Formats: sequence, structure tokens, C-alpha cells
Amino acid sequence: MVQWLPSTYAWSNFTILALGVWAIAQRDSVDAIFMFLTGLLLTILTDIVHFSLYYQRSEKWLTDTVRFCTGMAIFSLLLKPLSCFFAYQMYRERGGEYALSLGVLGVSQDTSAYQSIDTPGPPRPYPDVASKVTQPLPY
Repeated sequence: MVQWLPSTYAWSNFTILALGVWAIAQRDSVDAIFMFLTGLLLTILTDIVHFSLYYQRSEKWLTDTVRFCTGMAIFSLLLKPLSCFFAYQMYRERGGEYALSLGVLGVSQDTSAYQSIDTPGPPRPYPDVASKVTQPLPY
């Protein structure tokens, strides 16, 4: 029997299958569904890499069984974005939040220094710098 994909393909997909079973069994766990979702996203990338590196088209090697296995592997890859969508919906239902911080480019949720200009309240006072006594540094 010709095996055209390496064993890492099978191990990664079986691991994601086990994570999916764990995520369904632990109905209140946000971590389980998050691990399943990130694992699905990673296997999409690794499946593309596996297909592009290991698929060889030659007439003596391409039997009906290999064609069927190739078709099912590609079909599985095409269904993974749909699985990611449903896993993300489950993640949101369980209370997970989409928190992605891109540093300077991202939108910050920190509102501690925010002061609205719409409210007619007095402005916050600046700290009184003159009242602080500075100690001279010992030389």
C-alpha cells in the first residue's frame, strides 16, 4: 500500500479530533474550545503544507485508492473553515472573548485616563509638582 502523506498528518488530525471530543465533553470549559479552535487553524496550515510537499502525480503511483484518499483529505481540508466557524460560535457562547492586542495598531480597552469632553464636569487637576520636596542626591 502506498502512503502518500507522512504520519505527522495523521497524528495532527487525530489530536485535533481528541481535542474536539474533549471540548464537547467539557461544556463549560472555555479553554477546551479555544484549544480546539487554535488547533483547527494550525492544522489548516499544516495540511496545506503537507499536500503541497508530498503529493506526487505519476501514473504508476496514482491508484484508485490513493485518488480516493487524496479526495477525502482535500474534502476534510475544505470543511475545516466551517468547523472553525462553529467552534468559534461555541467559544463565544461559553463566554470567550476575542481579545487581540496589536500594540500600537490595536484598539485599547484601557479607559482609566479617558475623560469625556461631552460631560460638563470639571477637568481633573494636575498633580501639584511645586509641593513635592525633592531630596538632593548624595554625592
